Amino acid sequence: MDTKHIRIRDYYYELPDERIAKFPIGQRDHSKLLVYDKGHVSEDKFFNISKYLPKGALMIFNNTRVIQARIHFRKETGALIEVFLLEPAMPSDYEQMFQTMGGCSWFCMIGNLKKWKEGTLRRTFNINGREVTLTATRRREQGTSHWVDFSWDDGETTFTDILESVGELPIPPYLNRETQESDKVTYQTVYSKVKGSVAAPTAGLHFTDEVLRSIDKYGIEREELTLHVGAGTFKPVKSVDISGHDMHTEYISVRRQTLVKLIEHDACAIAVGTTSVRTLESLYYIGARLEKNPDATEEQLHIDQWEPYDTCPELTPVKALRNVVDYLDRNGINTFHGSTQIIIAPGYKYKIVKMLVTNFHQPQSTLLLLVSAFVNGDWRKIYDYAIANDFRFLSYGDSSLLIP
Repeated sequence: MDTKHIRIRDYYYELPDERIAKFPIGQRDHSKLLVYDKGHVSEDKFFNISKYLPKGALMIFNNTRVIQARIHFRKETGALIEVFLLEPAMPSDYEQMFQTMGGCSWFCMIGNLKKWKEGTLRRTFNINGREVTLTATRRREQGTSHWVDFSWDDGETTFTDILESVGELPIPPYLNRETQESDKVTYQTVYSKVKGSVAAPTAGLHFTDEVLRSIDKYGIEREELTLHVGAGTFKPVKSVDISGHDMHTEYISVRRQTLVKLIEHDACAIAVGTTSVRTLESLYYIGARLEKNPDATEEQLHIDQWEPYDTCPELTPVKALRNVVDYLDRNGINTFHGSTQIIIAPGYKYKIVKMLVTNFHQPQSTLLLLVSAFVNGDWRKIYDYAIANDFRFLSYGDSSLLIP
């Protein structure tokens, strides 16, 4: 298949607005679960997912945590400006960024940009009884985003404190509603830990502590990795075929122990969510690059959008993962940090992911292409069933377990 020339119109389906879940159901794990098992479709409740998973398997979760990435400023003219944090500019490390005091810089999207041609924005608020003034100065355009310098006048306040005080959780635009206080809980997975995403890895929203205990009881092992979800996850495919679509860059972190566990499971995993999929499959191509260049830098290990289609590595997934472990050991580090632009679409051959837990995605989206590739083009059977049987769609919607 010529993946680059897939026509996005072939991945359209009718999604009535009333099928988009505007809010989550009362109990996370009581959502509906569609089970696609080698062409057969059935349904259940999510809290029963364990019984469909093979004992002794390895399940991989994305532990990223959504930040309150929207900050609003009001100019003296009354104009409201929204500054939407996309990714750290300086410092570029997420962990360092959130502990920064006094100032930092981000790549941002700007809402109502025409009203902020120049000058500095200011906002004054209280943190723990102290008055803090936050300023924002737009330095330059950076592609489709803007470099924005932030500074604040309180030496005891971290950027985390700033966001928790004045930031707003960025729920998906297609929900067409304001963020509510309840979203601060419901739009986070119960296992979220590492701050950095501007959108939730929504396949994980169905899991509760009870479901996780059930998975453990069934003898299924669990590991976590981190991919910080960017606003690009909502970027529509506007080109006629997907060769004209530019995938956004995403930043990943995988601990050595997770890589070792994957090797112990013969490089086979159950992925929770498309973000986990993109991380796991990127690891294979990172290992392939290390096969050719063991001393590659982090920048040289970035996975380009079309790499899986332009190269044909011959090494096994286990060997690729061993290369990544060896890379960590040679450099005396315990966690692999990298970036990927991988696009997974029909024609892609999965290397590591054998089963997938995922929600129902928008028509003509790169996420729907990923699902189609996973089920060997049989996505319409899944989506026709979901539409006909009152499944709820998108971020706060129901779930599916896909077994090709």
